[in-house]
Amino acid sequence: MLIHPQFDPIAIHLGPVGIHWYGLMYLIGFMLFLFLGRMRAKQSNLWKPEELDDLLFYGVLGVILGGRLGYVLFYKPDFYFSHPLDILKVWEGGMAFHGGFLGVLVAMWVFGRKSSRSFFQVTDFIAPLVPLGLAAGRLGNFINGELWGRVTSADMPFAMIFPQAHDGLPRHPSQLYQFALEGVTLFILLWLYSAKPRRTGQVSALFLLGYGLFRFIAEFAREPDDFLGYLAMHLSMGQLLSLPMILIGAHLFWWSSKKPRKA
Repeated sequence: MLIHPQFDPIAIHLGPVGIHWYGLMYLIGFMLFLFLGRMRAKQSNLWKPEELDDLLFYGVLGVILGGRLGYVLFYKPDFYFSHPLDILKVWEGGMAFHGGFLGVLVAMWVFGRKSSRSFFQVTDFIAPLVPLGLAAGRLGNFINGELWGRVTSADMPFAMIFPQAHDGLPRHPSQLYQFALEGVTLFILLWLYSAKPRRTGQVSALFLLGYGLFRFIAEFAREPDDFLGYLAMHLSMGQLLSLPMILIGAHLFWWSSKKPRKA
């Protein structure tokens, strides 16, 4: 049985200033977005590499604002409605992927209007650029020893004790499962699939389907938030929020299959 290494949450000490691993993972995610985006832009006549900076700026706003508001509305609405000023205390943690995802969609719609592109032209372009950033975020969760998995048998190959759980029980390192599924595996699928011309909307649809399915599966190993527990049908909030992604992704793939293939 393994024990979580208990990494120092501060990756780099610069005198009185400390750069935390989780913030560093966000930075790595954004850098990967730019690096991969420039590679994709060179393969396309529709995008200029210099547009990636504006695209990233809109995306970062969507991630931060949507992620925070998503956490407030999906996970702790009663608390934050009673303490509205605490919504601004982002340094205390509290971001939701599904909220950040919705925020990014709005940001990409605005960027599309500004650059005279359709919504799906933008989302098809960025979809393969996102998973490695998600992988970096999950790695940051693991380094911090947070969002650990459900209790499992000590005989499981990856069973791990997380001291932050304060119970000494073996648990799934679900952050690493999500790193592998939602991050690395989804990136490989999208990168290979988008390497050839696809019908408008199909790359976006594959992202929705892939993330929704992988997140739904990984949630079976992840400990639900203690203030929520299990919800309808004994599913977690993460699973309930992933179901619409799966259904919308399947419908979008079917709808986009009727569209002409991109040149």
